Amino acid sequence: MITVNDISLQFGKRILFDDVNIKFTNGNCYGVIGANGAGKSTFLKILSGEIEPNRGAVSIEPGKRMAVLKQNHFEYEEEQVLNTVMMGHKEMYDIMIEKNAIYMNPDATEAEGIRAAELENQYGEMGGWEAESNAAELLSNMGVAEEYHYTLMKDLTGAQKVKVLLAQALFGDPDILLLDEPTNDLDAVTATWLSDFLADFKNLVIVVSHDRYFLDMVCTHMVDIDRSQINIYTGNYTFWYESSQLMAQQLANKNKKMEQKRKEMMEFIQRFSANASKSKQATSRKKALDKLKLEEIKPSTRKYPFVHFKPEREVGDQMLKISGLSKKNAEGQLLFSNVDIQFNKGEKIALIGQDSSAVTAFYEVLAGKAEADSGTIEWGQTITFDYLPNENAEFFSNENDLELVDWLRQYSEEKDEQFIRGFLGRMLFSGDEIYKKSSVLSGGEKVRCMLSKVMLAHPNFLLLDEPTNHLDLESITALNNALREFPGNLIMTSHDHQLLDTVCNRIVEISPTGMIDKLMSFDDYIRSEEIKKQRQELYEGVTA
Repeated sequence: MITVNDISLQFGKRILFDDVNIKFTNGNCYGVIGANGAGKSTFLKILSGEIEPNRGAVSIEPGKRMAVLKQNHFEYEEEQVLNTVMMGHKEMYDIMIEKNAIYMNPDATEAEGIRAAELENQYGEMGGWEAESNAAELLSNMGVAEEYHYTLMKDLTGAQKVKVLLAQALFGDPDILLLDEPTNDLDAVTATWLSDFLADFKNLVIVVSHDRYFLDMVCTHMVDIDRSQINIYTGNYTFWYESSQLMAQQLANKNKKMEQKRKEMMEFIQRFSANASKSKQATSRKKALDKLKLEEIKPSTRKYPFVHFKPEREVGDQMLKISGLSKKNAEGQLLFSNVDIQFNKGEKIALIGQDSSAVTAFYEVLAGKAEADSGTIEWGQTITFDYLPNENAEFFSNENDLELVDWLRQYSEEKDEQFIRGFLGRMLFSGDEIYKKSSVLSGGEKVRCMLSKVMLAHPNFLLLDEPTNHLDLESITALNNALREFPGNLIMTSHDHQLLDTVCNRIVEISPTGMIDKLMSFDDYIRSEEIKKQRQELYEGVTA
């Protein structure tokens, strides 16, 4: 359905892609992956026609409609929410506007009346009569309540605008769907709904995402941008990642146990085929895997930081007891109330809530950065905690503008430069990068610095507010593995579904009216019909 012929793109001396020849076929979902700066979003812009390559061409099957997730959240400020969604099918929307204008004109001519009749037929053939109800259903499924459907876009919150623009892209069953980071700023329930929707979507989807759970749920193929080349591999993200790791091991030990590695690879493929039976697209994935050749898989050149949290001491029997905790914001609005948590050994809590400012306020109270309005917090005598905040600007301000090696040294008991350089090297800061000023670091680099700071503190209890923000897939994977192996306790909030599902064994949801506390996996919590009812009751009367 989309054919890419000899595409090359170069900015100055930097080559993003060179001689790319690939084909995207109907009925598949392709996840585009690559290191930060590899050109994932740029590649989507080439496919959509927003950017012209230096050489080559993109051809789309005639008559096929493409929809693209808009990134400008302020493009439709003066438009009604429902109309904004229907604008996703531009041809149908333009017909609706033209025919309605004729009907509203009392001086319309006979020719215009005939034109309106023709437009009416076209509108009906495109599904126009169901357009408004379909748009409303999409919005409701995404958690945009009916009371907002006829308001202007400028009156919505940022999170609501994201959902409306996503509904716009999905509206009208497009033949080709291009999505750049569609789960950004989505709550867990909406992200899960989107995963299920795309798993059932029968047309072509091409998506860029850092959300591994999302890529695993929806993708039949991975599009890997590496070495200025773009290659397509069968399977979802986990299959690509583990296959790439196994192949890297095989290359590193090509003179040692080559046949054993090959056997491991075949066993992994068989396991993946078996697990795929749980997927809605099991049949197509199984057929694709049957055609897979080991020789097609190449190890990635991307590097993974070394993330490892090693507590200096074990936790005792008393860890953390929270009783009746409540907090209001500066305007006097209740953020959360009556929070009671008693920690037990081995528990790792996923903390969630509809209001991100309430969640952040909760962490600040626990970390001693803010005071609660009521309630008590009792830390155990053996507990040494560290806090990774959602916003880290204060650590990288101009007043604290140190070279990276000196920035990290201030948080380390070991001051020797060789130690600091080695530590930074394992976090992918090499060569002269350690002399960069901390204020000029990228978002992802700053988070890797903050993770280094936490590792050097050797805590046995972690408070993590959105630790995956700005991180690439490699860093998220490394962090995920480290938190799974962490022997202490933690409370963590993240938009990364897989991180919460594979690390946490207890879910706590806070709200202005109370809390929900369940010993279960994150995925079970989000998908439970019983808990959905509890959550509706929890937020009754709370302004969205």
